[in-house]
Amino acid sequence: MRFNPKANISRGRVGDAGRGGGGGGFGGGGGGMRMPIPGGTRAGGGIGGILIIVLFLVLSQCVGGGGGLQNGTGIDASGQGEPAGLQQDSERYKNCKTGADANEDVDCARKAVLYSLERYWAKTLPEQGGPELAPAETLTFSGGVDTGCGQATSDVGPFYCPANQGIYLDTTFFANVLEGQLGGQGGDFVEPYVLAHEYGHHIQNLLGTMGQVRTQQGADSDAVRLELQADCYAGMWTAAAESTTDIEGVVILQDLDQGDIDEALDSAKTVGDDLIQEKSGQRANPDGWTHGSSEQRMSWFNVGREEGTLAACDTFSANEL
Repeated sequence: MRFNPKANISRGRVGDAGRGGGGGGFGGGGGGMRMPIPGGTRAGGGIGGILIIVLFLVLSQCVGGGGGLQNGTGIDASGQGEPAGLQQDSERYKNCKTGADANEDVDCARKAVLYSLERYWAKTLPEQGGPELAPAETLTFSGGVDTGCGQATSDVGPFYCPANQGIYLDTTFFANVLEGQLGGQGGDFVEPYVLAHEYGHHIQNLLGTMGQVRTQQGADSDAVRLELQADCYAGMWTAAAESTTDIEGVVILQDLDQGDIDEALDSAKTVGDDLIQEKSGQRANPDGWTHGSSEQRMSWFNVGREEGTLAACDTFSANEL
């Protein structure tokens, strides 16, 4: 994967809260709650790291929500009404202006991916019968951050807070947890897959899908259906990523190949509930699942990539997951 050097990514919505537990956030008040973190017996090597997975890929979640994001106006595919970017952006993203910057800097690559996701869903959501997109914003942090869903630390992994339509990300998660503790292979398309999954939760929030969640644990639970659908939405964007354009119509992403797809699938496999249970010294127990098995997560990502529609990703109507 690489970025078009000529693409304008300056409008990407991402800011940085720095280090520590103060400040930050997008405003918007509370109203959300996370789903319970799966339990389990303490295993050798530290179960704390294993539990982090629970919120990986938002596992989130803050079911419920409402409220609005500051500057969270809708946009259309032409870019009319598109805001100039996150007002509270720190120095971290100040120099991220073009695709050339994204090819040289991981922070700028993050900004470019988020802009691609916003442009994709601004077009796709209304085209497929959904509302006009109210864009999500992303905040990176280290240590801890205040959110519309309460205080979050690095231990929770990437997550989405529906109360203020914000995505939160401690960028050390990928090396320290996903690769270091859970054994994922890594790669430059791992983070884009995670961000696409989180943005999928935002789409669920806009569509009202989060309000359908009643059961939060078990192989056939609403929580599992919510997570698999977000994986499916990530697949939808992945299939169309190379066609997303900036406000001037310049393609943002280029050369997304099978190796990138394999990295996304490996990440989906790594955070499957069954694999996580086994890594924590337990037997796979579907009654304790909150996100779905490795096979299910990979399968639904591929459904989204191959079918490309919201209807195909309707996990809540699926007889089998």
